[in-house]
Amino acid sequence: TFQRQLQQSDCQNVLMKKVFDTHMLFLQINQSAAALKHVFAALRLFVGKFPSAFFQGQADLCGSLCYEILKCCNHRSRSTQTEASALLYFFMRKNFEFNKQKSIVRSHLQLIKAVSQLIADAGIGGSRFQHSLAIINNFANGDKQMKNVNFPAEVKDLTKRIRTVLMATAQMKEHEKDPEMLVDLQYSLANSYASTPELRRTWLESMAKIHARNGDLSEAAMCYIHIAALIAEYLKRKGKINIFKTNCVSIDISVQ
Repeated sequence: TFQRQLQQSDCQNVLMKKVFDTHMLFLQINQSAAALKHVFAALRLFVGKFPSAFFQGQADLCGSLCYEILKCCNHRSRSTQTEASALLYFFMRKNFEFNKQKSIVRSHLQLIKAVSQLIADAGIGGSRFQHSLAIINNFANGDKQMKNVNFPAEVKDLTKRIRTVLMATAQMKEHEKDPEMLVDLQYSLANSYASTPELRRTWLESMAKIHARNGDLSEAAMCYIHIAALIAEYLKRKGKINIFKTNCVSIDISVQ
């Protein structure tokens, strides 16, 4: 009935946000496994009908959905884990198709951000979550329609990066009383996302907080300078500014 209104402004509108928030409410409030099965089916239909809402314009809806689905991937019920993993795979495949079979950049970025957020919020990363990642990889391996494109490789790369973040976070927990080792691990993780400024910024901000907490203010300042350089470099590429003479790589040496 309201499809035309929902599709206005490439699905970036107030009504779409309200409908989306209603869907999310079903994941945010405890449900039975039977009810969740229907919620996941409704979300598959919703994403399939309105892909622009997630893969075009602002990334807010995409990020929120990734966060809630990943939370379900850590659910105690195996059937819910499987349903959540299937929905996540479907979501990434829709992103790939929406981008004319070129990449899943948006879902990749939002999923890594959601993982980083969930580590702090819900402590994910145990055997249940690893089981869900394995299910997603199995979907990628068995998807015959995607056999001759690079989508399965992109899915495997994403799950590998998620495992790297989880492993690095576990190491950080082990060294939380050793500030220098902790910052070293943060720096390595930031470097692994050199090609993804938004995620690099997330880890540099985390490094800055550790430095500031330990009273190392000049080191914290260098982290913030690097973040400013990342933003300036991005704005220069977009043609928004024309005064930036260097690039972030040139100040990498000072971040530690």
